[in-house]
Amino acid sequence: MQKKIRPVQLLLIAVLSISGAYAQPMKKEAPKLLVGITIDRLRSDYLQLFFDGFGERGFKRLMKEGLVYTDVQFEFPEIDKSSSVSTIYTGANPFYSGIVSDKVYDIKQKKIRPSLFDSRYMGNYTSETLSPDNILVSTIGDELKIATQGLCDVYAVAPEYQVALLSAGHAANGAFWLDDLNGRWATTTYFKEIPWYVDKYNSQESLATFIESKTWENMHPVSFYTYFPYIKPLSGFKYVYNDFNRFKLFKTSPLVNEEVNRLVERFFEYGTLGKKDIPDFLSVSYFAGSPDDKNVREYSVELQDTYFRLDKELEKLLDLIDKKAGLQNTVIFVASTGYFTDKETVPTLVNLPVGEFYPKRCLALLNMYLMAVYGQGNWVDTYYDKQIYLNRKLIEDKQIPIGDIQNKAADFLIDFSGIQDVFTSHDILHGRWNEIMLNIRNGFHRSVSGDLLLEILPGWKIVQEDNPSEKDEYVRTAHIPTPLIIMGPNVPAQTIQRKIKATQIAPSVSRLLRIRVPNASTDDALPEIR
Repeated sequence: MQKKIRPVQLLLIAVLSISGAYAQPMKKEAPKLLVGITIDRLRSDYLQLFFDGFGERGFKRLMKEGLVYTDVQFEFPEIDKSSSVSTIYTGANPFYSGIVSDKVYDIKQKKIRPSLFDSRYMGNYTSETLSPDNILVSTIGDELKIATQGLCDVYAVAPEYQVALLSAGHAANGAFWLDDLNGRWATTTYFKEIPWYVDKYNSQESLATFIESKTWENMHPVSFYTYFPYIKPLSGFKYVYNDFNRFKLFKTSPLVNEEVNRLVERFFEYGTLGKKDIPDFLSVSYFAGSPDDKNVREYSVELQDTYFRLDKELEKLLDLIDKKAGLQNTVIFVASTGYFTDKETVPTLVNLPVGEFYPKRCLALLNMYLMAVYGQGNWVDTYYDKQIYLNRKLIEDKQIPIGDIQNKAADFLIDFSGIQDVFTSHDILHGRWNEIMLNIRNGFHRSVSGDLLLEILPGWKIVQEDNPSEKDEYVRTAHIPTPLIIMGPNVPAQTIQRKIKATQIAPSVSRLLRIRVPNASTDDALPEIR
């Protein structure tokens, strides 16, 4: 005989049913489009400094409507375009990604080469032979391709090849950058095809057809550029681009951001970005540095103008995305390359402790010392980027333990003026551990890094004696505050002051896309991302 359900039981069942319905998490749809914006040398303190000069629909819109982190930390020294961008898009430090810097010393060929050099692939609209194959791990774009079974579109547009290839990844449809010699949008034959509208742009509308008529002048009256304290602007400026180095110089001006947007418009106009049931991915890169890495004090008006012009280009991009794909369907993140190059020197009247470090002289003395210890021979191969490479073949032939000779060399070098510390590759891979050592290890990769890594004192100048094409380097290790902004559906609008890791960007973006994190990404997503 069936039991009769009492009214109070019916009420309880109803309440529990309603509670259960509310307890079920609402399904969050994946966005139709991901736009990753990488801004070379963007600084959080400059965004705050210039904030009142921005319009309402560029930086201000991102900062008011997005999730803003003011202090992104790259956990390794010697940050540059390649090492930072690979970290952003793989979620892994150079120790795993293999991308330690823009250029590396090829130990076998005994020459400096781009970190993305690949002789197997010719260039399209460039003589450079490059590919993303030297990235040893997967990227956000790769994982999106896997998740969508190859049906999504993944493209990258950037002034420089490093950013284009590293942000695009292995499985992308294409990556495009401005060639230094001809001003056209270049790529590599690693990617199987070029969209017809890029070919048309290169043949009919490229920068080469109008660069000599381009002029970069201050867009506001000089009296407007008063955002740097202690620096009073005296005059405006005017740059023209008509000499043999014109395309390379153009790429260190804010005008290059306009050129990036011109090509991006073609992708939205003629391509299918954001128009499918699965998410597409577009990486866009802009420039926010000083012209040709000059002194900020001397070029303060230009730097301010760069930020205000970039603000206008961000406004154009956001409006374009809204019109073509809908901001409500799009996740946007803005990240910086995490470094800033400033050639400003300290006036002598300040009397700070400074000096000059001469790598060539250092190598000669080190080789003499090693000959005194181990006998005649060229024990030292070369110096590059604060690293010393020993002659591994000679060391192996003499059957000398690599750790022993590295330690002997390090003990000798530590007494040099200007050298704060010396780290050996043997110790990095097998030896002592502390917080400083972990930081060094994160930026090291055994296939391309040197035997001895030198830490030069801040304030010292590294003099490139026998390589006039390389500029002298002024060592400055002070922290540069760099931002991350994420804007999209289900992303809370707030500003977070705590420090976060650059390696948290990829897992956070992956969570928003509902895909796996890149295969070497071990950090958690940011807790504000649900």
